[in-house]
Amino acid sequence: MNRPVGIFYAYWTHDWDVDFLPYIAKVKRLGFDLLEINGGTIATMDSRARLRIKEEAEKAGILLSWGIGLTRKLDVSSMDEAVRRDGVAFMKKMIEGIREMGGGMVGGTVHSYWPAVFPEGMDSKEPILAQSLKSMRELAPFAEDRGVTLNIEVINRFEQFLVNDVREAVAYVEEIGNPACRILLDTFHMNIEEDSIGDAIRYAGKHLASLHLGETNRKLPGMGRMPWAEIRKALDDIKFTGPLVMEPFLMKGGQIGRDIGVWRDMVENPDLDALAAKSAIFVKTNLR
Repeated sequence: MNRPVGIFYAYWTHDWDVDFLPYIAKVKRLGFDLLEINGGTIATMDSRARLRIKEEAEKAGILLSWGIGLTRKLDVSSMDEAVRRDGVAFMKKMIEGIREMGGGMVGGTVHSYWPAVFPEGMDSKEPILAQSLKSMRELAPFAEDRGVTLNIEVINRFEQFLVNDVREAVAYVEEIGNPACRILLDTFHMNIEEDSIGDAIRYAGKHLASLHLGETNRKLPGMGRMPWAEIRKALDDIKFTGPLVMEPFLMKGGQIGRDIGVWRDMVENPDLDALAAKSAIFVKTNLR
């Protein structure tokens, strides 16, 4: 199957808010089909800047997708109604920006915030889940009307607490029951939380919209011990045609290194472009 192969811009950066334009030509040259960029930045751009990114991507023949890690102040699952409403308003602003750029997928903590700590004094996440579902019932039809899909990312317990495995994710999207609310799985997180990565992919089935790729230590695909043959078999079993987006992190430093928890250089003196190009070939050979 001809699944698009992409990469997250933050592989090359130390900060979340950067100029995305140089990465469009870069990923094209390195053999990728898609660039994933920060949806939060798109929300704060003016229309002219958004359209310039859209035009450059179209000219290069590069698809775009978006990622978001909502902050605690914009938590759409917050028990504080004012915070929850602020989060919904921000999400709508981001969705409108993505609509201007032609629509598409935005994945991450579209349902909560990141990185997250379970609130003190609570012994159940059900009230927080109820707030998240309340927000998503408003956001999903809003996104659907604008050609945008919101992908709930399944994130490990050390970074988030609301949706940690595929069963929780499927229950969430089926509760919403809107085609604009789907699932984003990530091999790094699945390696921590799932008994079987292949079975998790099969369980997600028709709800799976996108797959993030990374080794068990978040290096590039092909540099570690992730069971890629098992993953390929599961993707074929569900006839998955969505994007395969690498989300590797090799560099310490900056806000990204702090948020991701990279406290050492994962590769000594890396040639980031050469490693990415080699991994793109690996993914196209083994997963597409």
